[in-house]
Amino acid sequence: MSQHDETPAADAGHDRDAVTIAERFVEARAGARALVEFPGAVPPSLEAAYRVQDLAIARWADAIAGWKVGYIQPQRRDASGDDRLLGPIWRRHLWPAQGEVPIPVFAGGFAAVEAEYVLRLEADVDPGRTRWTPEDAARLPATLQVGIEVASSPLATINALGPCVVVSDFGNNNGLVLGPEIPGWADRDEAGLIAETWIDGTLAGRGGATLLPGGLRAAFAFALARSARRGRPLRKGDLVATGNATGIHDILPGQRARVAFAGIGTLEARAVAAAPEPEARR
Repeated sequence: MSQHDETPAADAGHDRDAVTIAERFVEARAGARALVEFPGAVPPSLEAAYRVQDLAIARWADAIAGWKVGYIQPQRRDASGDDRLLGPIWRRHLWPAQGEVPIPVFAGGFAAVEAEYVLRLEADVDPGRTRWTPEDAARLPATLQVGIEVASSPLATINALGPCVVVSDFGNNNGLVLGPEIPGWADRDEAGLIAETWIDGTLAGRGGATLLPGGLRAAFAFALARSARRGRPLRKGDLVATGNATGIHDILPGQRARVAFAGIGTLEARAVAAAPEPEARR
C-alpha cells in the first residue's frame, strides 16, 4: 500500500482497484457525501493515480475547462520526477468573480481556498510535443487572470495522504472563481505580482507569483508536458491555475474569503456546503 512503491508489478496490481476508487470518489462528489477513509489501496505511483483520475473523469458528466497545478514537495515525489500534479477544473464549477461568489465545499471533507494566477492558452499546441521548458511556455500566446481555487474533497485527509491520493480525486479541486485579466503580464516582473488572502477578516496568507517554485511559466510548462503525456494536450481556451500563491487556507461552510491582488482587484467568496449533483454522474 505504500505510495512510494514504484514497481511495474505494483502498478499492475493496483489497476484492479482503480475502478472501485474512481467510482467511490465520483459517488461521494455527486452525492456531496464525506468519505471516512481512502476507498482502497493508495495508488503506488503518480502514473497509477492518473489512471484512477482518468477513470473518474470518464464518469463525470461535464466538460473540462482547464487544469489546476499543485506543487509536490521534494520528499513526496516518486520515480517519475514530477514536481507538480494536475487535476481537472470542470465547466460547471467555473464562476466569474462577480460580487461575493458562493463556493461549494464538502462538509466533513477537506475544504480550503487558494489564491491563483490563471493562464488561458490562446492557441492550440502541438499535441505530440511532450517536453516543455518555462522558456518554451513563455513563447506561447496566453493571457493571465487572477482567481480563487476551491480546493475541496470528500476525503478530509486527502492532503495528508500525499500526492497520489490528491491526483486520484480530481487533484483536490472543486472549482475556480475567475477574476480580471492582468494586462501586459508577459512583460512584468513576477515579483510585482503580489496577493493576500483573508478568511473572515483575518489575514491568512501573503505572497504572490514568486511563491510558486520556478514561477508561473514553470507551472505552465509542467501542465503542457504532463497533459500531452497523458494524451490530453492543452488547446486554445484551456485554463491553467498555476498553484497556491499565498498558501492553502482552510475554510468552513459559512466562512468568507477575500483575496486581494495588488493593483489588479479583489475577489470575494463565501463557502457553502456542497449540494448533491446527481446530474454530474454518467
